[in-house]
Amino acid sequence: MTTFVIVGGGLAGAKAAETLRGEGFDGDIVLFGDETELPYERPALAKGYLLGKDERDSVFVHSAGWYPEHNVDLRLGDPVTAIDRAARTVAFAGGTLSYDKLAITTGASARKISIPGADLGNVLYLRTLAESEALRAAFRPAARVVIIGAGWIGLEAAAAARQAGSSVTIVEPQPTALYSAVGPEIGEKFAELHRAHGVVFRFGESSTEFRPAEVSGRLPAAGDSREGWPVGWVVTDSGAVLPADIVAVGIGAAPNDGLAQAAGLEVDNGVLTDAALRSSDPDIFAAGDVANSYLPLVGHRVRLDHWANALHGGQAVAKSMLGQHVEYNRVPYFYSDQYDLGMECSGLPTPGSYDQLVYRGDSAALEFIAFWLNAGRLIAGMNVNVWDVTDDIQALIRSARVLDPARLADPTIPLTDV
Repeated sequence: MTTFVIVGGGLAGAKAAETLRGEGFDGDIVLFGDETELPYERPALAKGYLLGKDERDSVFVHSAGWYPEHNVDLRLGDPVTAIDRAARTVAFAGGTLSYDKLAITTGASARKISIPGADLGNVLYLRTLAESEALRAAFRPAARVVIIGAGWIGLEAAAAARQAGSSVTIVEPQPTALYSAVGPEIGEKFAELHRAHGVVFRFGESSTEFRPAEVSGRLPAAGDSREGWPVGWVVTDSGAVLPADIVAVGIGAAPNDGLAQAAGLEVDNGVLTDAALRSSDPDIFAAGDVANSYLPLVGHRVRLDHWANALHGGQAVAKSMLGQHVEYNRVPYFYSDQYDLGMECSGLPTPGSYDQLVYRGDSAALEFIAFWLNAGRLIAGMNVNVWDVTDDIQALIRSARVLDPARLADPTIPLTDV
C-alpha cells in the first residue's frame, strides 16, 4: 500500500489530505499535527473569533468525524521529530513510519521578542487558537493594552481590544503602520483609521524592556524568577514608560523549517521549492507558510504567511505528490477586517517595488481601490470597502500590460475596460 505522509496539521495539511482523497488517491494518508486541536484556519483567530463573534467550532477545517470517514489517519499532539530521507521514514514519539511521498506543511510560528521581561505573565502572542483565546479573555473594559508591532496582526488585535473597551497603545519602530507590507501611503491610512478609534501610536520607537507590576504591594525580589509574574510596564528606547496590563506582541512569523533543515533539505527562510512545490528531494514537497516557493508571476521565490496560500497551496501540493502537472502561480492574496473596514489585497506592494500609487474612489472616506504600479504595470491592488473587483485586479496584474493611470483612477471606466 502506498503511504503519503503529511507533516503539519494546519490548513495546508488538511487541504492536502482532502485533495488527495478528492483526486482519487486510495493509499494510506497519515497527517501529523503538533497541536492537540483539529486542523484549523487562522484568520478568525485575529478577527471574528477574537472579537467573540464566531463560535469555536467555526475555525476548524473539518469536523472530527471527517478524518475517519475519509480514511485519514490524523495524529494530533504527535509531532514528527526527524525525517530520514535515505530510509524514507519519519520518526515520532511512537516510533517510525515509512513514506512514499512526504509533504511538509508545518507552517510558521510567531516571532518571539527577546528583551528583558519577555517571560513575564500577560505577554501574549497571536498565532494559535490557544493564544487567541488568551487574548480574547484579556481584552476587557479598562484594560491597558500595549501592542508591539503595527503589522496586520498588531492592527487586528488593536481593533479587537478597542471594541472590547480596552485602551490601546502601539509601539512600532517603522514610521507608520504596515510600512513593510504596503508602504507608507496606505499604511498611514490604516493608522488614521485606528487613531479615529482611540488607538495611540508611538512610531519610530522600539520596546527595550517589560517591567513587572506590583503584586500585593511588592515587586519580585532580586534573584526571584520573574516568569509568570504579571507585566506592568513597557519601556521604549525613547525613555517612555507605558503602563500595561496586557502586552500583545506581533512582530512577524518565522517558518517552522527546522525539521526540513535537519533532514538536509535546501532551506532559506522556509523550505525552498520549485513552482510544483517540490523540495530539493523529489519525494518531499512543501506548502503553506513554511514553503519558500518559486512564483513564475514575479520571477523569484516568495514565502507567504497568508490564508489563501495555505488553502490553495495545500490543494496544489497534493496534486503534485500524485504526479500531476502543477505550476503554483497564483497572485498573492490576503484580506483584513478592522472595525467597519474590510479590505482585500492582491499582489505584493512592498516598499521599493513600485514607483506610483493611484487611487480610484474616495480614499479619505476609506472607500477606494489603490493600485501600485511599477513602470506602468500593475503589481498590486487593494480594494477597501469596495467589493467584487478582486478577479479584475488579479487579471490586470497577470496581464503585465502598461496601463493608463488616468483610466485606472476613473470610476466610470469598468476595470474590465482598463
